[in-house]
Amino acid sequence: MGQITQHPKSNTQKNLFLQRCLTALVLFIGTGLLVIFTNSQSSAVLNQSYKCGDVVSNISTSYSLGETLIQKPHPLPPTLAQWQDKTNSGDYFSQVTSTQVGYLVWSKFPLRVKVEAPKAVNEKQSQAWVNSVLQTVQEWSIYLPLVIVEQPELADITIVRKAPPLQFSPDGKIKSARSALTTYEFYIKNNILNHRFTILLNPSQTGEYLLAAARHELGHALGIWGHSQLQTDALYFSQVRTPPSISIRDVNTLKRVYEQPTSLGWSVLGKD
Repeated sequence: MGQITQHPKSNTQKNLFLQRCLTALVLFIGTGLLVIFTNSQSSAVLNQSYKCGDVVSNISTSYSLGETLIQKPHPLPPTLAQWQDKTNSGDYFSQVTSTQVGYLVWSKFPLRVKVEAPKAVNEKQSQAWVNSVLQTVQEWSIYLPLVIVEQPELADITIVRKAPPLQFSPDGKIKSARSALTTYEFYIKNNILNHRFTILLNPSQTGEYLLAAARHELGHALGIWGHSQLQTDALYFSQVRTPPSISIRDVNTLKRVYEQPTSLGWSVLGKD
């Protein structure tokens, strides 16, 4: 990434400017499309292209972050540091997209996950949905420490039973509904750059397909901002008849992501 330069008059102004720009930047990823909404008042422009399945989306994101943000790696979480692939299965790290602040790496654990119980269905259906989502949280917690929280304001990742917004083709026609959607946003707290995720799971997803969608989107939220090209990986770009579990390649990719530099979890003032 190139340098992001701006020269506010004071650190206080820097913080306010950073806060305004970063919280305005929200990114969306689903099985088929990646879109970025940006602050129209920002100055510098970065153009990228991201391939997601058979769709190529042109990304134009504008930002002005006030200064160059430090990007450096965090120590590996113990669960990933201990992970070893004795099968040499490889990974799909080359398909993972970095952002203008680096890779989407978490640095404080355990990550706090809020699973919102559905209110539009009866209690039995609601609990069955929650149990399915909790199963996928437990699956991923083997590789990164996760904990369930009840207070929404404490959550790093929030999972909701809600249909993602409709997609429209250039001629205005509605495309097929998405099974899920994962979004993230940046924010600053105590001068540290942070992020948080929201996952929407389409109410039409049930059974194994709900498990597959939740497992897939949670993989995005943990840092795998991209898709595999193999059907045997949980982060495969499309739904399949027999949804896979978390694969060795998924974990290999996750570990490589956490070895990469990022501005997340570091001071926006250029100090540790």
